[in-house]
Amino acid sequence: MSLSIGPAADDTAVSKTRRAARAPSPGGGSRRHGRRSLGRRNLHGWLFSTPFLALFGVFMLFPIVATLWMSFTDFGVRDVRQPLEAQFVGLDNYTKLFSDDTFLTALFNTAYFVVIGVPLTIVLGLLVALLLNNGIDRARTFFRVGFYAPVVTSIVAVAVVWRFVLDPTDGLVAGVAAELGTKAPDFLGSGTWAMPSLILLAVWRNLGTVMVLFIAGLQAIPIEVREAARLDGAGGWQELRRITVPLLRPTLLYATVITTIGYLNVFEEPFVMTQGGPDNATLTVSLDMYREGFNFFHMGYASAMAYVLFVVIMGITALQLRLLKDNTR
Repeated sequence: MSLSIGPAADDTAVSKTRRAARAPSPGGGSRRHGRRSLGRRNLHGWLFSTPFLALFGVFMLFPIVATLWMSFTDFGVRDVRQPLEAQFVGLDNYTKLFSDDTFLTALFNTAYFVVIGVPLTIVLGLLVALLLNNGIDRARTFFRVGFYAPVVTSIVAVAVVWRFVLDPTDGLVAGVAAELGTKAPDFLGSGTWAMPSLILLAVWRNLGTVMVLFIAGLQAIPIEVREAARLDGAGGWQELRRITVPLLRPTLLYATVITTIGYLNVFEEPFVMTQGGPDNATLTVSLDMYREGFNFFHMGYASAMAYVLFVVIMGITALQLRLLKDNTR
């Protein structure tokens, strides 16, 4: 047997080496195919997202950026016979805000609305959710719909009902007070009672949203945990404080954050019920912003109000998230 080591053998070896070099590796081919497939999926995703992105850019992103720019200008109407004008004024709008007694009053009223309204809404929402989840067996769906109905009811219809209820002469409360031999106060016309009346209205309107969130959170708590606590001798209060509330903390945080943001932006209740009166007793930041922008046409000044409110909302939300994070370490 002889071994050929001539030129033919060398050519065969070289050709095999070249073919092996040109052949794609199994891993490299699959990786390139995977990248192409991922690229196509990303392209399809962006194509399907294009209508939303276009609408978001035109109706959300552009107004946000334009409002930020306007807050550094005196954009507005100086003379009804002249077109809108804008001159860059730097931080003048922001410095003016904190020397504006009307804005400071609106800021105080908004803080008062939040400090009283948010705890009431959260506590009552949790109480109603506990009762509907555990304490009421019959007509549970009826009560859930009844508590949630104000959330989807028009504010105009709500205003009509509440004006009748709070009317100092012919209202429901006035009739009850007359039966008790006393006189009902002018709830919406009194500087003392106007804001508490609006807070009560807001709590009644938003109770259903918080209730639904808490019911969902309660139903996510494993029944075995409750049964184990009861076997260990835990009473109703101990179960609520040691089991229910800690396991509801994520739901509690979410409900608190969205309720706080909604109440910091409160506009509909004072706008429809009191127009900010009497004597600015129910004037909120959002209502003051609306007045400056659309009644007095001080667009730049109103834009500065909007961004101050935005910073306040972001700061309070970050604080709430931070507090929950610290409690769960």
